[in-house]
Amino acid sequence: MNKHLAKYIDHTLLKPESTNGEIITLCNEAKQYEFAAVCINPHWVKVASELLRNSGVKVATVIGFPLGATTTFAKVAETRDAIANGATEVDMVINIGALKSADEKTVFQDTQQVVQAASDKALVKVIIETGLLTENEKQLACELAKEAGADFVKTSTGFGPGGATTADIKLMREVVGEGMGIKASGGIRDATTAQAMVDAGATRIGASAGVTIIS
Repeated sequence: MNKHLAKYIDHTLLKPESTNGEIITLCNEAKQYEFAAVCINPHWVKVASELLRNSGVKVATVIGFPLGATTTFAKVAETRDAIANGATEVDMVINIGALKSADEKTVFQDTQQVVQAASDKALVKVIIETGLLTENEKQLACELAKEAGADFVKTSTGFGPGGATTADIKLMREVVGEGMGIKASGGIRDATTAQAMVDAGATRIGASAGVTIIS
């Protein structure tokens, strides 16, 4: 049993076909194994926040997911709505196209406005989708997320090419320093991989295989 890893895990279910019953199971498992959070689509936030009330398990949801290509206005509205429904953490996808167009101002403002919408009500994790970025772009994405006041940078949506790698976690930690959280997400399915991410500098693990990882 790798119970020490439980406190790092965001127990995740983001499939579009997820059912009410599956969300209930996810929340019950999160309580049973004392995971850090559940991470679910916005539609399920209200259900999860009621199921997890006073449990110590946080409710995380996704913003601008999975492409990051919605407008800032839409991301801000999603953030406010999620918080109103009980989310205490929001995982937003950066504007990847703007980043790859070297439009730093748009990426920064997009992130900053979500951070401001979350204010002190929810942690903001910024998904940079490492599988689509060059090393320089990964570095820039982390710098902009930090500058915008985000709490975490996160590797991947799980819907893009590639997932978390220890090399990316080390690079991200180097860029953001010790003060920010780093969430490794995408393709983490066993305890060995999860532990390697933590050893590389991850402070949170996004995984749909949370129960398998700690068992």
